[in-house]
Amino acid sequence: VEKPRNTKSLDSARHDRNTIIKQMKFYYVYMIECADESIYTGLTNNLDRRLKEHNFGSKDNSYTSKRRPVKLIWHQEFMQFAQAEYFEKKIKRWSRVKKWALANDEYDMLPLLAECRNESHAKNKDLDKS
Repeated sequence: VEKPRNTKSLDSARHDRNTIIKQMKFYYVYMIECADESIYTGLTNNLDRRLKEHNFGSKDNSYTSKRRPVKLIWHQEFMQFAQAEYFEKKIKRWSRVKKWALANDEYDMLPLLAECRNESHAKNKDLDKS
């Protein structure tokens, strides 16, 4: 004969798990397109608040204050600040085209867009000599 499960302890465990999840802090790396079509990349722990600040904030000397309105084009959630900060800094160095590839979920394009195409780059030196 099976004993009935203690549903009270299961409910308590679910409640504890939900409480822990609510207390967890998430960080967001995001890209917004500004009115002048430039792309701003940032990091925040509250995406909704940060977007409102970009569009309605009072910092007159900020990058986005003179480029409003802005719209969210991409974001990624992180559980560790260090990972989010690393990724934000990485994206900030990317070209506009590569940022749009990420925003459009064109992941297969990212490695191609990472290649250097400068004429002075070593791998491109003798391409025009035929």
